Amino acid sequence: MSKVPDNLDTAGLLSIAEETGVAIAVCDGPHELYAANNNSICRTLNPDGEFIGPCKAFCGTALEEVLEVGSRVSYTCHAGLECRALPMKSEDQPLVAIVGRTFLKAENYRRASERALSGDWKVHPPTRFFENVLITGAEETLDNATGRVENVVGGAALQKPIQEQEQPEIPVPSKQKITAQKNAPSGRAVEARAWRSFFGSLLKTDYGKAADSILEFIAQQYGLSALIWLDRRGTAFETTASYGELKGRGVRLRISPEDPRLLDALQNDNPLRLGEKSREGVAPNRTLSLFPIAVSADITAAIAVLDQSQSDEVDQHLVRLCHSLAPQLEILRLRSEVARRESLAAAVRGFSRSMRKIDADDLWLNLTQHAAQMLDAERASLLVYDEREDRLEIKAMIGSRHKVPDDADTGRRVSQVVFYKGEPAVITDVTRTGLPPAAEDRGYKTVSFLSSPISIAGRTIGVMNFTDRAGGRIFDKATLDLFLAIAPQLAVAIDRALLKEKAGEFEQLSVTDSLTGLLNRRYIEARLTEEIKRSTRHGFPMGFMMLDVDQFKSYNDSFGHPAGDEALKLVGHVIRETLRGADVAARFGGEEFAILLPQTTGEEAVAIAERIRHNIETADFAHRQVTASIGVASCSADLCVSADLVAAADRALYEAKRRGRNRVLEFEDLTH
Repeated sequence: MSKVPDNLDTAGLLSIAEETGVAIAVCDGPHELYAANNNSICRTLNPDGEFIGPCKAFCGTALEEVLEVGSRVSYTCHAGLECRALPMKSEDQPLVAIVGRTFLKAENYRRASERALSGDWKVHPPTRFFENVLITGAEETLDNATGRVENVVGGAALQKPIQEQEQPEIPVPSKQKITAQKNAPSGRAVEARAWRSFFGSLLKTDYGKAADSILEFIAQQYGLSALIWLDRRGTAFETTASYGELKGRGVRLRISPEDPRLLDALQNDNPLRLGEKSREGVAPNRTLSLFPIAVSADITAAIAVLDQSQSDEVDQHLVRLCHSLAPQLEILRLRSEVARRESLAAAVRGFSRSMRKIDADDLWLNLTQHAAQMLDAERASLLVYDEREDRLEIKAMIGSRHKVPDDADTGRRVSQVVFYKGEPAVITDVTRTGLPPAAEDRGYKTVSFLSSPISIAGRTIGVMNFTDRAGGRIFDKATLDLFLAIAPQLAVAIDRALLKEKAGEFEQLSVTDSLTGLLNRRYIEARLTEEIKRSTRHGFPMGFMMLDVDQFKSYNDSFGHPAGDEALKLVGHVIRETLRGADVAARFGGEEFAILLPQTTGEEAVAIAERIRHNIETADFAHRQVTASIGVASCSADLCVSADLVAAADRALYEAKRRGRNRVLEFEDLTH
């Protein structure tokens, strides 16, 4: 392997990387010899400094590209990172300097985050993967860094002091005479280092604490007394932090993050002024200045300053500050999203395990107790819609000292509203909602509650209510997210229970297969039609698979039909234990099984199918090894009709058997 030239100014390269926020790497072709401020994505994908996988086709060929054209080369790699490759003059061997490894486009880093959260990069530890994600708000920053690196690595200038290079413009805050800093370069450098140190400290905390720290820092540096941090939530802003006289107060802005006035302010590096409404003919004496924070042209947050007077100079410093903050904040947001999804996934796995142990004889109470435990709620209730009576029926209650009468007015105060609107309600203080007060004998300990509908295949089938959270804590968005994560499993359990109740009302209608305990073909066909409608309407992915036990006739002929029945029971047990809580498995007929995977991509469906195949292959059957072949199909624009989806999975199953059995084959693979 080559080595880094002895005369390479690595200290200078490190300084440029830290000042501009980009990565700088020196490579001999297939190997990375040196890296400053390397993007953690690159470091994770190539842990030993040798370009592997898709990286070989980008950074791994950069030297070859620059030698061929004789000058710098620009490219966007498979991860969506923008890079500039420069030829280096070296007496020992040809080298290339790669500058950037940074996201310039919002859609690229969002696509990368999704790959890390639920795609092909999910195998990498999230904390390491997002440790130093680089995001540069403007292409000019990358071009400036590239030019400076070119001066350093271009032959005679290998040892040129970096101090001679032009310093990037960084806001220099001061309470007194900011303009005086312009005539003091050394002071400017000191202030710039202070800001860089502050920015670096942000990456050691979480997003919420960072917002609080930024507001406090700005207030102290500029003597401001009323600030609010606004985060984008869909098409509106939501207050997530505040400082000074606005501490603890929320501000509702009717302006959207996509408002042309705000986008114009972003483009022109100005704040957006919003004046207070005058009252009784008196002109407002204060103005709300809104400073957008954006990556590329996508506004993700804003800082609102409410003060009587504010200089243009302070405005410009805050504008530049917001530009500098955007990349760091986006990294924190990505990390928070990773942590949130990991926490939810762990909770769902735990809930799924507990659901398997639920006593079917007291299903309603057990469902309510398990959900309440997940949310730390001391009181909870489950109400299910009765189609014949057209009303909500109380199925279970925990924590209440008195039994609430189950009549036509059940849930009139909250549950009926939530059920018919189909939207959850998260209330921090019920006394401020205008709801009629609850009866005193209910004995609620807190004023916060959560009520959410439970739906399956687009149908609302019930409502769950939670209150009296342990420790007097309030129910918030995080609590709702947790409930929504386990709601699909609750919905499946409730739906099955309701169908079982209906089974006695209809002649020869059996919801479950008596031999395997799985659902039957009639149920899976009805659910498949509903799930396809839901997938088409909302754009959700969906997977479907057909499974057939290999050479089952031979097993029956050799060991008898009772032994064959026991083998099918074990296959059904393996399928049930391998699937997730929201998945639906059914015996389709004979030795054939069907499995429905709601909100599951084709790639995930194949992975689940492979686990089922492996678990069947390694299961302890009584007489000999049993294997299965599986065909997988995914709901798409071209293939999203129940009959077509079943036929596609069946065709893939047939081909899997033809190719030797004991394998998984995706219908998509047959079309290529």
